[in-house]
Amino acid sequence: KATLEISFIGYTTQKVNVGASNTVKVILQEDTKVLDEVVITGFGMAQKKATLTGAVSAIKSTDIERSAASTASGALVGKIAGLNTRMQDGRPGASTALQIRNMGTPLFVIDGVQSDEGQFNNMDFNDIENISILKDASAAIYGIRAANGVVVVTTKKGQQKSKNTVSVNAYYGWQKNSRWIQPADAKTYVNAYTAAETWAGRTDGERKFSREDYDKWMAGTEKGYTGFDWGDYIWKTSPQYYVNTNFSGGSDKANYYVSVSHINQDATVRNYGGFKRTNVQMNVDMKVNDRFKIGASMNGRIESRKNPGVPGGDDYDLPLYSNLKNWPTMGPYANDNPLYPQKVSTDINTNFALLNYENSGKMTDDWRVLQMQATAEYELLKGLKAKGMVGYYFAYREMENHEYPFKLYRYNQANDTYEVAESMNTPYRERIRHRNEDLFSNFQLNFDRKFGDHYINAIAGFEASQRKSPNFNIISTPVANNLNLIQFKEIKTFNDNGNDTQARMGYLGRINYSYADKYLVEFIGRWDGSWKFRPGNRWGFFPSASLGWRISQEKFWQESKLANIFSDFKIRGSYGVVGDDNVSDYSAFDYLAGYDYNRGGSVIDGQYVVGSAPRGLPNQTLSWIKAKILDIGVDMGFFNNRLTAQFDFFRRLRTGIPESRYDVLLPSEVGFGLPKENLRSDLHIGYDAMVRWADNINDFNYSVGANVTYSRFYDWEQYDDRRSNSWDRYRNSIWHRVGYINWGYEAVGRFENWEQIATYPVDIDRKGNRTVVPGDIIYKDVNGDGVINYMDERPIGYRQDGTPNLNFGINLSASWKGFDLSMDWTGSGMTSWMQKWETARPFQNDGNSPGEVLKDSWHLADVWDADSELIPGKYPLIRMNNAETSAYEKSTFWLHNVRYIKLRNLEFGYTLPKALLAKSGISNLRVYLSGTNLVTLTNVPIIDPEGSKDNGLIYPTPRIINLGINLKF
Repeated sequence: KATLEISFIGYTTQKVNVGASNTVKVILQEDTKVLDEVVITGFGMAQKKATLTGAVSAIKSTDIERSAASTASGALVGKIAGLNTRMQDGRPGASTALQIRNMGTPLFVIDGVQSDEGQFNNMDFNDIENISILKDASAAIYGIRAANGVVVVTTKKGQQKSKNTVSVNAYYGWQKNSRWIQPADAKTYVNAYTAAETWAGRTDGERKFSREDYDKWMAGTEKGYTGFDWGDYIWKTSPQYYVNTNFSGGSDKANYYVSVSHINQDATVRNYGGFKRTNVQMNVDMKVNDRFKIGASMNGRIESRKNPGVPGGDDYDLPLYSNLKNWPTMGPYANDNPLYPQKVSTDINTNFALLNYENSGKMTDDWRVLQMQATAEYELLKGLKAKGMVGYYFAYREMENHEYPFKLYRYNQANDTYEVAESMNTPYRERIRHRNEDLFSNFQLNFDRKFGDHYINAIAGFEASQRKSPNFNIISTPVANNLNLIQFKEIKTFNDNGNDTQARMGYLGRINYSYADKYLVEFIGRWDGSWKFRPGNRWGFFPSASLGWRISQEKFWQESKLANIFSDFKIRGSYGVVGDDNVSDYSAFDYLAGYDYNRGGSVIDGQYVVGSAPRGLPNQTLSWIKAKILDIGVDMGFFNNRLTAQFDFFRRLRTGIPESRYDVLLPSEVGFGLPKENLRSDLHIGYDAMVRWADNINDFNYSVGANVTYSRFYDWEQYDDRRSNSWDRYRNSIWHRVGYINWGYEAVGRFENWEQIATYPVDIDRKGNRTVVPGDIIYKDVNGDGVINYMDERPIGYRQDGTPNLNFGINLSASWKGFDLSMDWTGSGMTSWMQKWETARPFQNDGNSPGEVLKDSWHLADVWDADSELIPGKYPLIRMNNAETSAYEKSTFWLHNVRYIKLRNLEFGYTLPKALLAKSGISNLRVYLSGTNLVTLTNVPIIDPEGSKDNGLIYPTPRIINLGINLKF
C-alpha cells in the first residue's frame, strides 16, 4: 500500500493509505497554530508568535479581504486589538482614521519602505498578504517616525515551484446613506416658524406666512403648497464596482505576482462624480544561485475625483449644509420651470439645481503615484546574510477648479415673468500642482543561527531617505467661463511654496536571543539624525529592550494539571525610548537667522514697497521629542490553542514637546516672540486585549473573536507659568490633567412654568431671568453666588474630537461544505458629542432644522396665540434664531456621551464543488453577497455616532450591498 500525504497552508497535514479504490476522500482540518504562528516584525524578520517579546498584533489576507471598503484602512476596522479606527467621513474614497492606542497617526512600512498614510490607504488591500501592528517599543527599530507605532505591510508574492494561476475578484454594489440628518418637512417647518414668529411678537405684516398661506400649508394639497423634500433631492442611491485580476506563479529559480485593479465609487450626492482609482502591483523574486537572490517590486495608482464647481472651501460641505439650510417650502425651480433656478435660502450657493457641470463648472483632483524598489540578498556565511534595498517614490497631484457665475430667479405670477433675485457674477479659477519625490535606501547584515537550545538573530544596518516637495497654487478671475489658460493679469493669488526638502538617516541594531524557546530577550538601538535640528542637536541615540518567559515550557508547568488547560502561557515586558522629530509648530530651519518676506508694506517715494521682517531669534536649543514606552503583557493559549487570549498594559510618556515661555513677553517693537523649547510632556495610558476561539465539528469550522482597547490621554507637564490665583490655575493649567477637557454647565433640571421662573433665586441668563421661559434649562450654581457664569463651568464629558477612549470589535466566521459566513461588529464609547448649531437651535442662520428638533420641542398649543398653553417637549421652546436665550449654552443637557455598535461587515458566500468545475478550467469559483454598515445601535440622536462635528454636518457613511464573485484558473 502507498501512503498519500495531503497538505495545504493553514490546515493540518494528513496521511492516508491508498488501497484499491480509485477515490480517496480527505477533509483537511484548520490548524489554528499554523495560522497564527509567524508574524513579520522589524526589517522583514519573520518571527514565531510564540517567541515574540513585543506587543505585536497581526492580521492575514483572508481577514483583510473580508470588506467592501474603498481603502486599506477601512478593511481593518474592528479587527485588531490596539488599532483604533474611526470612519468619520463617508465621502467617496475617504479613508478611515487609524491610530495605534490613540497615540496619533502611525508609521506605515510597505514591503520594507517607510510610507505615509495616503500611500497605505490607497493600496488595493487584496494585494496585501499580511499586516503586523507594532504597538510598543518593538517599533523603535524603525526610528524617527515610529513613536506612534508602526503598521508593517507585506504584499503578496508568487510561491516557488507553484503553478501559474489567474485570480479574479469582482463585485458590484449599491450605496445609500446609513444615518443622516432628516430635515423637517414643509408642514412641520411652517407650523414651527409661525409659532416662533408669534412668540417674537411679529405682526401679520411682518410674518413670513399669512394665515391664509398657513392653512394651505397645513392642508398640503394645493399646487405650490405641497412642499419639497431637499434631503431626497440632494441624496441618492449610487452604484460602486470593483475588479481585481492577479497573476502569480513560480519555478525553483523565480516567482512573480502581478495585479491590476480598478474601483469606481459614485457619490451619494446628486450630480457629484465620486472617486475612481486604478492600482497596479508587481513583485518579482529571482534566485541567481544558492547564495544570491534579487527582487524588484513596483506599485502605482491613478486616482481621480470629479465634482461640479462648488463655491467655498470643501465641496462636500455644501450638500450637508444645504440639506438643513434650504427651505422646504420652495423647490429648485421658479414656477417649476427648469430654465429658472430660484433662491431657496438666504445663501445663494445652496440650490442644488445649479450644481452640475454645465451651470456651475467643474472641479477635478487627480493623483499619479509610482513606487519602485529593488532588493538584493547574499549569503556570506552560513547564517550570515547581507541585504540591500534602494527605492524611488513619485507622486504628482493636479487640481483644477472652475466655478461659473450664475443667476437665481423669482416668478412674478401677476405678469408671468421671471425676475433675477440674486446673482453670483465673479467666475473663479484655481490650479494646484504638487509633487513628492522620495529616494530611500537601506543596507543590513542579518545573522540567524541556532546552537543547540540557543537561538540568536541579529541585525545591523543603516537607512537613509530624502524628499523633495515643490508645489504651487494659483487663483484667478478669468474673463470667460471656459478659458483654460490663466492669464497673468487675471491672477489674484500666486503661492509658490518652493521646494520643501527633507532628509533623515539612521543606524540600527537589534539582537534577539532565546534559550529553548523559553527565555526570550531582545535589544534594539537606533542612532538617528534629522534635518530639522541644528548640527549639534541633530543626532540622538534611542535604545529599547524586551523580555519574555514562556512559563508553559517549564518542566514544573508541563508536569502539572495546568498543562491540561494551558497549551501556552507567556509573560513579557518591554521598555524603550523612541525619537520623534515631528515638532509640528517648528519650521525646519529655524535654527538659522533670516527674514520673513511679503510682510505688509508701505508707499515710499510714491511707490508701494513690499516689506520684510526678521523671522525671530535663531532657535539653537530645540531637539528631539522622546517617547518613553512601557508595555507589560501576557499571551495565553488554552485547549490546544483552540482558545487564545492576549492582554497588554501600556504607558507612553512623551517629553520634549515644543512650547514657548508665553508669560515672558517681549516688547511689541521687537516684532517676534521667544522661540520654542522642549518644555512640555504628555501621557497615554491604557490596555488592549483580545480573545479568540476557533474549532471545528466535523465539516463545520467556526471562530469567534473579540478585541478591546482603552487609551486615555493626559497633559502631563508644561512650562510652569505664573498664575494669578487658584481659580486661574484650576481653570487654565493642564499640569497632570486629563487631556481635551471640555468646560460647561451641569444641567440640573428644566423650568416647568412661569411661577417657578419668577421665584427662582439664581440668575440663569445673567439678565435677571428676563429671557428665561418654560422649557429652558436650569444650570447648577456651583460656587453659590446666585448667578450662572463661567465661574460655574466644570469639566463635562469626554474628549469631543472624534477619538474615543474605548474601542472594541467582535468577529465571527463559519464555514460548512462550501458555504461560508463572516460577520464583523465594531463599536466605541467614552467619547462625547456636543449637540449645537444646526442640530440644536431652530432655524439656524434662517434655515430649516432637523425634523426631530421641531417636532419634539416645547411649543405653543395655538401657534397664533402667544398666551396659549405651552406644551412640553424634549428640546427648549421654539424661538427665532436671533432670540435672546440661555438655553443653548454648553451644558450636560446638550452633551451626549457616545456609545454605539455597528454591524460593519456581513458576508455570505458559496464555493462551488470542484467536481462541477473539473472540465471548465476553473479551479475555484465562489459567489458572495456582502453588506457594510447594515445596523447601527446607539444612544446618539440625529447623526452618525462616528462623527465629531458639533453641528452634525458630516458626510454619512454609506450602507452598502455588494454582489461578488471570486474566480481562480
